[in-house]
This record gives sequence, C-alpha cells and structure tokens, in this order.
Amino acid sequence: MPEKEQESTGDAPVVVIGAGAAGLMAAIFAAQAAQPPAEVVLLEATDRPGQKILISGGGRCNVLPERAAASDFHTDGSPNTVRKILDAWPLDEVKDFFGRDLGVPLVLEADSAKYFPASNRSRMVLDALLRAAAERGVTLRRGARVSALDRADRGWTVRLASGEALAAGRVVLATGGLSVPATGSDGSGLALARTLGHSIVPTYPALVPLTTDRSDHHALAGISLPVTLSAPVPGSKRLYQARGGFLFTHRGYSGPAVLNVSHLAVRSAQVIGPRTLISVQWTDLGAIAWDALLRSRRGPLLPLLRDVLPERLAQQLLVEAGLAEAEGSQLRREDRGQLVELLTRYDLPWTGHEGYRTAEVTGGGIPLNEVSPATLESRLARGLHLCGEMLDAFGPIGGFNFLWAWVTGKIAGDAAGSPEPPEPEEAVAAEEAGAEPTGDETAENEDPA
Repeated sequence: MPEKEQESTGDAPVVVIGAGAAGLMAAIFAAQAAQPPAEVVLLEATDRPGQKILISGGGRCNVLPERAAASDFHTDGSPNTVRKILDAWPLDEVKDFFGRDLGVPLVLEADSAKYFPASNRSRMVLDALLRAAAERGVTLRRGARVSALDRADRGWTVRLASGEALAAGRVVLATGGLSVPATGSDGSGLALARTLGHSIVPTYPALVPLTTDRSDHHALAGISLPVTLSAPVPGSKRLYQARGGFLFTHRGYSGPAVLNVSHLAVRSAQVIGPRTLISVQWTDLGAIAWDALLRSRRGPLLPLLRDVLPERLAQQLLVEAGLAEAEGSQLRREDRGQLVELLTRYDLPWTGHEGYRTAEVTGGGIPLNEVSPATLESRLARGLHLCGEMLDAFGPIGGFNFLWAWVTGKIAGDAAGSPEPPEPEEAVAAEEAGAEPTGDETAENEDPA
C-alpha cells in the first residue's frame, strides 16, 4: 500500500536520486554537512547500486587520474566553470579522502597514470562508499524508481513509480546519462530536469569505439599499438590530438586514443555535413624522418616497416600504397611520398560508432550555466542540485570522469545538506564579484564544441 503523501517541510530529508559514483558521494557529504547530521534518503532505481564502479577499469576501478586540469574536459559551456568546480575539491584531497576516510588506499600505476585501489578490486571501492553512507545514517532504498519531481510549498515531493510520494527539503539528481544502459542508465534524470525547466545540450555517446565497413580492416582484429590520432576541432583551426593505445577490432577501432577522440566523430555524424577526418600517425616517426629512412634503405620494404609496426599492419599499408612487392631502392618520389602519407597521416576509414551500449560516458546534458558552480544548485529550480554525468562535461579515459563524479557529488551533497546553502542569486553575485576577465580561455587540446 503506497504511503500517504507528506507535506514538504524545512525538516524534510535530503533525497539523492541515483546511487552511482556521484550519488553515493553526494549522500555521504549531505549526511555529514549539517550538525546534527541531515537525514538523507538515497534512491536507486535498480537493485544494484554502483554498477559502473564495479565494471570500471576491468574490474579494478580506476579511481582517479594522476593529474587533471579543466583543459582535459570537454563541454559546450565555459572552461572557467569547469575549473571552478574542480578547484572546489583538489585531486590530492580527493585521493586523501579515499585513503583516510574510506580506508581505501590508492596506488599509482605509472604506465597508465591512474590510481587504483591497492587491492585492485573495484568491489572494495563500492563497499567502502556504501559503508561510509550507512555509517552517516543514509537510508538506501533499492528498486525505488522516481517518476516525477513536484515543487511543494517548502521543498519537494518526490514521486516513485510505485505510487509512493516522499517529502524532501532538497533534492540531488545524480542519475547519470545514457551510457552502458545495462547498468540502469536510461536518461530518466535528464527527462526530470527538463520538466523543471532545464534545457539539455543534445546528448551523444562519448569515449566510444568506432566502427568501419572495411573488411580488410576487420581482418586486422587483435592488432594493438601506440599511435597519435588527430582531428579538427569544429569552429576552430586547431587540431585535437589523442596519444595512446589503438586496437583493431572485428567491428572497427578501439583503445584509449580512439575513445578519447571519438566524441568529435560522433558529433560530426549527428549533423548534416562532412564527417570528421581522423588521421593516424602510426609511429613516433614524422614525415621527414620516414622519408629519410626510406631513401636510406635498400631491399624489400616489409622488413623495414615491420621493425616498427606489427607485420600484418605493415603488409596492409604496403598493399594500400600499391607497394607490396617494391624495394626501397626502386621507389619513385611519388611512391615514397604516398607511403609516408599512409604512415604519418593515415585517413582512418571510420563509418560509425558502437553507441551507448559500449560508450563509457554520455556527452551533453545539463548546461553548466544553468547551475551555480559553488553549490551545483539549479538556477531554475531552487532546492534542486545536479551532479555527475548529468552535467555537460566529461574527460578522457583514465579516472577523469570518476574525479568529476566525486567532486560534483561532494559539492552538491555539501550544499544540499547544509542548513542554509547559498541561494542561486547570491551564488551568481559572488561569482560575478570574483570573476576573471573574459576571453579565449580554451586550452590547446580542449574541444569547445
């Protein structure tokens, strides 16, 4: 039998919707923000909170990056807003919180520049977050899907799909985006925010493998190597570059470098016009170095290429250049130039992407100018705070998006649990009083589109 609806009062609990990384952190800090601690109810639509935490980092959980800056993140909003948010809880302090407060010591993996739990078990991270929430008095309700948010006289009414209605003094929306829908991500929080007046930067799969219809590339599945990918930034003369691992798959391309540049490809596929050209530099050698090397060698080309490239890839490049049987001493200038082009500025023949099913994050979401950076309170709906993947910002792979979740969850939780958090108008005035001069603050590798 559904509970009788209660009138919202100033003493009503803080309700956090979504028990993922951002929601768990928001609940922890909301519960300890007030003295005495605020009553916090954490609602999770599925019966398994924190599923993305468990599957991250191959089951190890890449908790944090070694270093991070606002310029690492992509948003349609202001890079300065991203910087203000990240500065609110510096990375070193987040790392200390995991070790000191949660009892999860982190160890740096130097090769990948990521922090993992010393146990190398993502379950340890999730259990520590759940334990910290429980110790602070947070009530976790599983299978509690929210169907609507209604303003009440002195707060909010949170309506569940079951028909139950909960009174809330403040609400934190932390439902994530649409990536990896098998974990429960369905965009429902974005739909709720829209009903309350928020606009939505069109969402898209980000950090997602790309696909190709080239059967000869499908045959290269399993080949992996470090590369540099380049793609033009829309509306700019700059190139976005991603360095790291590249993997041929049975469907196309994956690996850190591909995932990090994929948002440019995905967004170009959403609009009418030319698709983004992604070029590959297969080795550390540039065009001049390759030209000199090819001119200096005699004999078959394959042994030369396979010294620095996987053999099957070297063969493929020679076939595409029409030089499978050629020898270095016989190369014409035009042939050499074509081969150098394929080695250093290869046009990656991507035709699509794998979608939200395998995307690590969702691009787009709630515009950053619709929340106060100091509290992440909505500027359109007082008493509503938004955090995590719902906001229009994401970083590269390697712990950056967990950092965003932890930081924004803490900001939203602190503000929601405080007795008198700053009102939106006060936050705006405070920002304007301390605002830096405006101008082109876009960093070299930042995508403002």
